[in-house]
Amino acid sequence: HVQLVESGGGSVQAGESLRLSCAASPSIDNKHSMGWFRQAPGKERERVAAVDSDGKTLYADSVKGRFTIAKDNAKNTLYLQMNSLKPEDTAMYYCAKAPYRDCVGTNYWGQGTQVTVS
Repeated sequence: HVQLVESGGGSVQAGESLRLSCAASPSIDNKHSMGWFRQAPGKERERVAAVDSDGKTLYADSVKGRFTIAKDNAKNTLYLQMNSLKPEDTAMYYCAKAPYRDCVGTNYWGQGTQVTVS
């Protein structure tokens, strides 16, 4: 049974940083890509960043240079380091696991963690 549990969200001022974590069980395996999505009120869910099993990363244009996705296979944890946060980054952030590259075809979701930037 796959379970993804996010943590690390919160309320910050513009320009500050947050690091999101996603604990994956039973593991971060080499058969899936993983990623972070976000959804703001009234907007569609969008992919923020993804990392493939070979370590290749992908970022939305809106977060390039500010966000960094990383995974620690030994700890079965996915991270999203978010720097220089902007009010438009405010959203619910979801961890995801998918069978295809770039986190396409996501079949597992976490419950989400709220990020609010003012």
